[in-house]
Amino acid sequence: MPRFLACLGPFRASAALLLSLSFLASCGTTEQPADERRVFRYNQPEALTSLDPAFARSQANIWAVTQLYNGLVELDDSLRPAPALARRYDISPDGLRYTFVLRPGVRFHDSEVFPSGKGRAVTAPDVVYSFQRLLDKPTASPGGWIFRGKVLENAAGEPSDTAFVAPNDSTVRVYLKEPFIPFLGILTMPYAYVVPREAVARYGKDFREHPVGTGPFQFRRWDEGSAIVYHRNPHYWRRDAQGQPLPYLDAVLISFISDRKTEFLTFQQGKLDFLSGIREGSRDLVMNPDGSVREDFAGKFRLQKVPYLNTEYLGFQLDPANLRGEANQPALRDRRVRQALSYAINRPELLAYFINNVGRPGTSGFVPSSLPSFDEKAVPGYTYQPAKARELLRAAGYGPGGKPLRLHLSTVVERKEICEYLQKKWAELGIDVAIDINQAAAHQELVDNGRAAFFTKSWLGDYPDAENYLALFYSPNFSPAGPNKTHFKSPAYDKLYEQAKLERNDQRRWQLYQAMDRLVVAEAPVLSLYYDEVVRLTQNNVHGLTPNPMNQLVLERVRKD
Repeated sequence: MPRFLACLGPFRASAALLLSLSFLASCGTTEQPADERRVFRYNQPEALTSLDPAFARSQANIWAVTQLYNGLVELDDSLRPAPALARRYDISPDGLRYTFVLRPGVRFHDSEVFPSGKGRAVTAPDVVYSFQRLLDKPTASPGGWIFRGKVLENAAGEPSDTAFVAPNDSTVRVYLKEPFIPFLGILTMPYAYVVPREAVARYGKDFREHPVGTGPFQFRRWDEGSAIVYHRNPHYWRRDAQGQPLPYLDAVLISFISDRKTEFLTFQQGKLDFLSGIREGSRDLVMNPDGSVREDFAGKFRLQKVPYLNTEYLGFQLDPANLRGEANQPALRDRRVRQALSYAINRPELLAYFINNVGRPGTSGFVPSSLPSFDEKAVPGYTYQPAKARELLRAAGYGPGGKPLRLHLSTVVERKEICEYLQKKWAELGIDVAIDINQAAAHQELVDNGRAAFFTKSWLGDYPDAENYLALFYSPNFSPAGPNKTHFKSPAYDKLYEQAKLERNDQRRWQLYQAMDRLVVAEAPVLSLYYDEVVRLTQNNVHGLTPNPMNQLVLERVRKD
């Protein structure tokens, strides 16, 4: 193990210092400097709040905990659930009982919470404890939704004590109240990672900074705002196809450079191994408008693009109950006005001008192109048709010869340029749209509580099934408690959604999904702008780091030359 990781001490250094090559030296000993090729370095510009999987809500937290923990199942290269801590699983014919048989020989990381500091074997009661912990009020996890409304409930409508059962140390059973086809996909989420009771009991809320898992790396140190260091887990249960133990790396170093330009410069200097996403200032520097790499950067690193489980959209609040003053815009409750706004958008032009064609025009429904049920022919959406937009506005009584139309669009500063482009396109139709820029938290609060009539948002899939997107339009899911932020309500839609939840045949379920998405297109509670893509820059000496539509960061098979 590299000496520098063993002797960091209470390192109170800047992120820049931590990323310098001098940091990879041997802390003043006479040993040779540590081999930089065995350390993977990535930056986390957004805040990382916890290393407890019960709080793996943001990408920052998800990436960090993914290196430390495992769940019963994980996503394979095709984004289908595959065994992980469970070596096999079985679903009962009625879809109500899921049985998992644990893989033998898996141990928690060595930790002071265990006798003699040696990690113990993982057992079925650990899984039951981890799942129940998500639902316990004292935990206050935002991840309880993965089980609520799905697993067996008691008379009070709360998850039952018998929803999760360990009949022996190697078997776990989960009981659902009704079949839910995407349930295995939900269990691949970090919320469902397995933790030891001893560590939570010892550290309480401080478990966030004293994580103990089963993953390929184990926690070493966290200096908040500066860096996190992980060591290789020498007892990791997984091996590669040749029988070699994983992971290949000795360590992971996470830095916290918040300035995107500084982050990009640090990557250019070779002090970061990869970047996920290229922001506005660096995007034009690296990429041509068509999305290709500029000549002066060609060959200096690898650029990879894959479809992303993220739909960027505009939403409309269809319920006026909480709309006040200028926010109460009755015109937006007229479907023809919403459709006109959508026909006025030149999506391919927007992608080329503002994001270098990183993404695919949202000319189908709400479900993104990265999911297998996506079919642009089965779900035709909106294309740029300004004449059609004017016709719809006239029919609704607006535009030349009709009533003036002034709207307010709520957004955040990161989407300001795109909103200004949309503003100009709508002005060509005689629609006056004011842009209201809010802080992210304020914007979220307005949208969640129905106080924004017209707003920008994105939906990043929690698991790779179209149900996760279509749940946004199911009427029992009204926000703020649920994800239906537009308060769209359609009995026909609800019926299709309830059918699709129970349909076990993929093709028939996808047809139901497409029928639901066609209703979303027709009623236009949202306007899909584009289906996002994952863009990664990786140093040429990094191998085994492959992007996928979930934008996961999986480091257990990564090597560096």
